[in-house]
Order: sequence, then structure tokens, then C-alpha cells
Amino acid sequence: MVAIVLLLVAVLILVLAIFNPSQKTGLLRKLALESIAPLEGMINAASTGVSDVWERYIFLINLGETNRTLVRENAALSRKINEYREMHLEFLRLRKLLGLKEKADFPTVAARVVGRKQSSLFETIMINKGSNDGISVDMPVETVYGVLGRVIEVSWSVSKVLLLVDYNSNIDTLIQRSRAHGILQGSGEKGCRLRYVRRTDDVVVGDVVVTSGLAGIFPKGLMLGTVDSVKKEKTGLFQEIRVSPSANVTQIEDVLVILGNERRGE
Repeated sequence: MVAIVLLLVAVLILVLAIFNPSQKTGLLRKLALESIAPLEGMINAASTGVSDVWERYIFLINLGETNRTLVRENAALSRKINEYREMHLEFLRLRKLLGLKEKADFPTVAARVVGRKQSSLFETIMINKGSNDGISVDMPVETVYGVLGRVIEVSWSVSKVLLLVDYNSNIDTLIQRSRAHGILQGSGEKGCRLRYVRRTDDVVVGDVVVTSGLAGIFPKGLMLGTVDSVKKEKTGLFQEIRVSPSANVTQIEDVLVILGNERRGE
């Protein structure tokens, strides 16, 4: 209320000073100048403050929009980088698979894993090649690391593969170093067991296990895995042997199907 009264007095003094065109600065004009100067300062300060606040508001709006734009661009670049990374990894996998295909002694066809099933009864995968590509039941399936399993069902363009870790999988094998004979049986998450190896046979941890070629399904000499543990009971005819598969059955994306046991050129 006091400020309003002072403002009115200042305006009144200013009006009186205006109607007093004397060249000399009279008392009323001096009072008007003294009164109006602080008010002008306050008005200018308020105006400047409002202007600064407005400019900062506009700046923050622009900054927010710029930030949102950068976030969108960053997300797009991240997706692109991830796509390129996946393409690079796929290229490396396919190059290894191509190298294996070129070195293979048997005719093969490359396929991609398109489905996976893990249950208490079966551990299988689906691949995107079938009878139209020359695949039939019992054909071996391998990776760049070793045997993965065998084909158990075939359609025109897809096939089901029984993994070597499945309880229903049995592969005739040899210990590569000592030539001891056994049957590799799947044990699910525990890997595989090497059964029917006699107590007198020479088997140690780290031995390489390969296919024997005797059962007529898998060609001889394909990599299966390495011996993890060996246990000989005081009684009994056979050793208890655990084998770690050389192919990681949970991370396979590309495979080779061996189309026949006849070696190339024979």
C-alpha cells in the first residue's frame, strides 16, 4: 500500500514537472527525478529478470528437444551397431563352417538351427533343411567343434536332430589314444557317459573320444568329446566314465549334415 502511495506521489510530481518547462531544475523536478530513478531501476530490473527467465525457458525447451533427438539417434545407432555385430559374428561362424565343409571327406549340406526343444524325454533341435536337400533319417549332424547328433525325423524343408546328450542317444566310440571301445550315451545336462569300457582298458582324464564307424551311422574318426572323469570300482566289469561333448549343444546356430558315409573320390 505504501509503495502505491509513493508511486502516485512520484507520478504527480512528474506531471507537475512536465508542465513546468523552466530550464532550471526546480524543486519539484528534482523530487520527480529522485523519485522516478529508483522506480525505473526496479522496472528495468524486473524487465531484465523476466527476459532472462523467458530466454532460459526457451533454452530449456530447445535443450529438451535436442536431447530427445539425440536419444532417438543414439537408439538408432545402437540398433545398427548391434545388427552389424550380429552380421560379423554370423560371417565368422559361416566361414568356419565353410572351412569344415571344404575339409570334410564326405558330402555335406549346411543348415541353420530354427528350433530347439528340451524336455525330460528328448533333447532335439530343428534345422531348416529336409528331404528336398537330400537329407534322410539317421544322417549324422556335426559342427566345427564335433558331432552334434543325428537326424531322426525329416520333412520336405525341415528336419529334427536328436542331440548326443539326449538319453536316447547311443554312439559307438573309440578312445583315440588307446583305441579302447565303448558306447557314448547321453546324460542330459550332465553331458555323456561312456559305457561298456572294460576295467582293464587304458582310459585317463583328457582322452579324446571319437566315432568308431562300426554302427554304420557315423563315419569313423569324428570328434565327440573329451573324458572328464574316470572311476574304477573294485568290483564290476566296466569303468564309470564321464565325457564332455566337444560341441556346445546349447549354443549351436549352424550345422553340417553328412549326406553319406562314402568318402569323396571313392
